[in-house]
Amino acid sequence: MTDDGPEYDVDFREHPEQYDIGRGEEGVFKVEPYKSELLPLWGYTDRETADEAGEAIYEQFRAYRDREEFVGMDMARKYLQMGYTRSMRYARYPGGQKYEDGEERDPEHWADHDKREAALVYEVWWGRVRADDRYQELKERYRDSD
Repeated sequence: MTDDGPEYDVDFREHPEQYDIGRGEEGVFKVEPYKSELLPLWGYTDRETADEAGEAIYEQFRAYRDREEFVGMDMARKYLQMGYTRSMRYARYPGGQKYEDGEERDPEHWADHDKREAALVYEVWWGRVRADDRYQELKERYRDSD
């Protein structure tokens, strides 16, 4: 696991009760074994890469859903969301650099068209997961169990 703290020295498949949904993409590089299953599928170079990655991550989401593995479903959602947000950052800021000399740069419209296309693809895949009825049910059940 990681050395980021004891909260991540856990197999979340074996101990899903220790998972915290968190905000946005929180934990995306730390929650195992899902990070190891999803990160190799993820990429955002261009539209084709994003579509292949989005489809692969969505298929993994469906496998988690079939097993009612909410933590995996939520982590797949986070990887799709991160595909969108990371692509958009590169689409709007040259080299993905939002800050220059400690100051936030003005975004460009569009600094990288390939990344903009990748973001649009990820937005569709991310929307599919968020709209999934079973995901929403399991998310509510998970939150209610806290």
